Amino acid sequence: MKTIWKYTAAAVVIGGSLWAGSLLNLTAEGASVASQPGSSDDPVVTKSYVDQAIQQALKGGGVSTTPSTPSTPSTEGSTSGSAEAVEIVTVKPGETLIAGAGAEFVVRAGKAVIYSSDSNGVADLTDGVDIKNGGTVANNHLLSFPREGRGIQVLEGNKYSLTVMVRGSYSIR
Repeated sequence: MKTIWKYTAAAVVIGGSLWAGSLLNLTAEGASVASQPGSSDDPVVTKSYVDQAIQQALKGGGVSTTPSTPSTPSTEGSTSGSAEAVEIVTVKPGETLIAGAGAEFVVRAGKAVIYSSDSNGVADLTDGVDIKNGGTVANNHLLSFPREGRGIQVLEGNKYSLTVMVRGSYSIR
């Protein structure tokens, strides 16, 4: 008789646990079966939806999405450049590529040295160092020119041109 009570008690406990577990499982899933991807109940959105919502907010908020172009300084030689666009510039031996204030250069090909009319140098943001006048520039390093009057030129004695990516205003002398 004791064994029947043990088996009955075990069956009731196991059955009750299964029943309680099935009830808890429904609430643990969080969302009901009715929520579909893309519906208002679904918290996940796509990147295109976010981009579209941002564009609508910018247009409706009166914020201009057209970038403004700063004026380029008037210096000798040809001037060009835009604050947003990256231009590929070729610097021949004997020429100097002078940066406008805030310009950035990346020497892609050739051997370049820093040109500076004063004792200050140019910031090499890749290595985190200041390169003084006449210092060599490593290829594929980002150079920042905080003021006008500084630039790069072909290493003396080198007969090959430089290929430079330029962002910002510049002039060639």
